[in-house]
Amino acid sequence: MCTNCGCQGDAALMTDLQTGETRTLGAADQAGSSDRSPAHAPHSHDHSHLHGHSNEHTHSHDHGDDLGHGHGGAVKIVDVEMRILAKNDAEAAKNRAWFAGREILALNFVSSPGAGKTALLERTIVGLAGDPPLFVIEGDQATANDSERIRKAGAAVVQINTDTGCHLDAQMITRALSALKPSLGALLLIENVGNLVCPALFDLGERAKVVIFSVTDGEDKPLKYPHIFRAATIVLLSKIDLLPHLDFSLDEAIMNVRRVNPEAAICKISARTGEGLSDWYSWLRREAALARQAAFA
Repeated sequence: MCTNCGCQGDAALMTDLQTGETRTLGAADQAGSSDRSPAHAPHSHDHSHLHGHSNEHTHSHDHGDDLGHGHGGAVKIVDVEMRILAKNDAEAAKNRAWFAGREILALNFVSSPGAGKTALLERTIVGLAGDPPLFVIEGDQATANDSERIRKAGAAVVQINTDTGCHLDAQMITRALSALKPSLGALLLIENVGNLVCPALFDLGERAKVVIFSVTDGEDKPLKYPHIFRAATIVLLSKIDLLPHLDFSLDEAIMNVRRVNPEAAICKISARTGEGLSDWYSWLRREAALARQAAFA
């Protein structure tokens, strides 16, 4: 499981594309006051979140227990997983409250690598034309290539490079918000690391998860990765302009989404041709209006 495999490396970096400033998000750098808001400084960050193990362990020579080969080890692993997820959820709750207080619609974009997340964000930035104001957090293991594309499209963006990490977490979003400073009533688009597994476990404080399901992925993706599709508020079937060149059944793909998540909205889109994007923009504006209303509920 992601929470104990050690996939979250110490060499994670955050880059503000507006200023060019880069800083590490390692364990020492992430230590801070848990009472501070995302707009000012990071919350505290447990060392176990980065490495998948606790600082409280001892170096016992009972390897059958400590390495998880015996029942005691299995219990310890489950305990570490629960604590990591609980800490992340607490941080995510603070992010969610911060968004709500500022009428910000935060969306977590998840897909397999190459499904078209960045291309969709580029088209969305241009298509919405600043209404509402739009800010982006980009997650990748390495490079700022996608952030440069987003910046050129016209949105303020912060890049998080996770090194060996396979997902963003709530603490990373807290740190990115302190640099990005999204305005009141903004739309915050979070492009997660390309991965259909680990992002399903980690709440970032978003209002909704947006799963991008490319027609190049194969119709069975919702059945193979049910957790992330079950968590989706909307599923975007992307790259539909390629359908004439593929052996892909839209009906079967939609049926598989419905089998896993009957409540999810489904929208068929092409970032290249623009097909379906007006429906996508309408959904975004409705959700932004609901986020504003929720701030006064």
